[in-house]
Amino acid sequence: MKKILITGGAGSMGREISFILSNKGYDIRVFDIPVANFEGLEEKGIETVKGDIGDYQAVKKAVENTDMVVHLAAILPPASEVDRERAFKVNVDGTKNIVDAIKEKNEKTRLIFTSTVATYGDTTNREPPVDITTPQTPNSNYSNSKVYAERYILDAGIDHTILRVTGVVLAELLDPPEWPFIEKQRVEFISRNDVVDSIVAAVEREEAKNKVFIIAGGKTWQMKGYEFVKEFFKVLDIPVEDAEYAESPVYSDWYDTEKSQKILEYQNTSFPKFLEIFQRAVDEVLC
Repeated sequence: MKKILITGGAGSMGREISFILSNKGYDIRVFDIPVANFEGLEEKGIETVKGDIGDYQAVKKAVENTDMVVHLAAILPPASEVDRERAFKVNVDGTKNIVDAIKEKNEKTRLIFTSTVATYGDTTNREPPVDITTPQTPNSNYSNSKVYAERYILDAGIDHTILRVTGVVLAELLDPPEWPFIEKQRVEFISRNDVVDSIVAAVEREEAKNKVFIIAGGKTWQMKGYEFVKEFFKVLDIPVEDAEYAESPVYSDWYDTEKSQKILEYQNTSFPKFLEIFQRAVDEVLC
């Protein structure tokens, strides 16, 4: 039975992945900050370790006797853009601690690292699609921290799988004051469920070892910003004229996911299917 450490495993997505892998028969250990919500994990037979990812000794203890580390712990926007020091301490130094602990073990523990397509920066002037060979030109604290972390992993020479994940959409009520893209920008998001599927597949499929993947929704999710907003607002019964867009492009674009889909087979929620799920969720709230 493989022993898998999940950092940030007490968070929403971490908990879900922990339960899925535990139900599949893996021996799961969750590592998260002491104030995180660990409720329900130990009852499912999941080991919990409380600690700070910036503390090397705590990380070293968490990594002991593991076959794989799924590294989810991170400071995300907007918090990362407010506090650069904290973002780099967690996203860069925390990742370095995991890598160094794996190297100190001198064993073949594989690191699955959740990165971001934000590392490509503004690609609106490039010919789509963006692929893994597209130069990384980070333009935010978050994207810079992920580039530094990726490079440390690759330079370390450990077994790895790097997942550059696009913007994640949940089937929940959402009416943002401003959409994080310009009106005619190319956008390609992904369902949260498909991100979970991609991470679980990365754990289970040997072909994913020592690869870098872009994780995005696929062809049905490729559209312009205003097209996405139109469909989203239709479900929420909000006039599309009320939409507010960013003043300048952000990182979103269309992506080449042929390689990642072939190996991980995670694109299980098309955009039309997502809209159906979203509609049901809205109807349940309104009933």
